[in-house]
Amino acid sequence: MVFHAGRPVLYRNFSGSRLVHVRPCRVISDDDRGLLLWLARGSAVLNETAVDGRGVRDMSFADWSVCARRLVPTTWSGPGILMFLPAEGEHSVWFFRTDEGVFREWYVNLEEHGVRWDDGDVAGVDVMDQDLDVVAAPDRTWRWKDEDEFAERLALPEHYWVPDPDAVRAEGRRVIEKIEAGEFPFDGTWTDFQPGPDWPVPREVPPGWDRPAAR
Repeated sequence: MVFHAGRPVLYRNFSGSRLVHVRPCRVISDDDRGLLLWLARGSAVLNETAVDGRGVRDMSFADWSVCARRLVPTTWSGPGILMFLPAEGEHSVWFFRTDEGVFREWYVNLEEHGVRWDDGDVAGVDVMDQDLDVVAAPDRTWRWKDEDEFAERLALPEHYWVPDPDAVRAEGRRVIEKIEAGEFPFDGTWTDFQPGPDWPVPREVPPGWDRPAAR
């Protein structure tokens, strides 16, 4: 399916069968290159926390895996982000910006390829985060991110949802080759993007956000 420019869609992140993040976004473009989304500062989002308010990085993964959790409404307080989901590949590319709206770095989120859904009044794309990431500066120097977290979770296969860590690392290396070569989307495309001044900011997550996973 193709999403038309301007349509609101939900970027939903799953950890195994659990829905852990819901982010209302705006479609910028959707073509043979992939899906480009805008997550505006101040948008209403849902994030999973422990019932006592702690987050996944506030405890060991062993403790997190067995604690009671819930989805909590909050707002996206950081700068707005462009999120590119390529037509092929097991990753997305996030264009991180400064508070002033200047491009700061590419953040490659290694994730299972997004699956789209459209329920009419609400639509979205569901992804499965694989935790290991790659961060690249404007000069295309890069580094792995969350390697310790990835290793910690792989040590608990009964709780972890990544079946093939070698495939995740291989996908990261494929993206790194593109970064080093300055290939799209690491060629400067969209680094000067600015949102429309009159674009609405989602103040609530729309009904239907909790529909079954499309995966």
